[in-house]
Amino acid sequence: MTSTAIRLASIALGTCLTLGALSIPVFAIGDNESTTPTCKKGEIYDKKAKKCVKQQGANITDENRADYAYSLAKDGRYEEALAMLDTLKDQNTAEALNYRGYATRKLGRTDEGISYYLKSVQLDPKYAKVREYLGEAYVIKGQINLAQDQLNTIKSICGTSCEEYQDLHEAIQDPSKI
Repeated sequence: MTSTAIRLASIALGTCLTLGALSIPVFAIGDNESTTPTCKKGEIYDKKAKKCVKQQGANITDENRADYAYSLAKDGRYEEALAMLDTLKDQNTAEALNYRGYATRKLGRTDEGISYYLKSVQLDPKYAKVREYLGEAYVIKGQINLAQDQLNTIKSICGTSCEEYQDLHEAIQDPSKI
């Protein structure tokens, strides 16, 4: 092969490798986007088996069920998310209460959602995600001063560069983003 042919082959190989690397699926790290896949109704994603299984009789941990409920809620399947949260053995965890508050708020029951958020905050005052969602609920109600209080608390938990701070700050600046 000539040196020109070798260069062209090297360029072609490099391009293929670059394009191949860009096609690998990427999952969000933040809490705003759940990485747990959603299944059809009546099934749950089993993180251990890495597949959808029948919900009835499935031996799935509460943590897996709570994460799946959050995935359903982020997918707009709020009633299913609440039903999934009802299957938890321990429904009184900061995460479960936060996810219940989120799904309830998204169904338009903001005051009820706030009540769940406040219970979550009592269990884990340093849980930034619940502070973000509580702040968003206050923005919806027009209580910007209370939303700002949550923003200040998030700042003390994780600073101004964390996703929760940035999302709530954006919601306060432009409530249409909620």
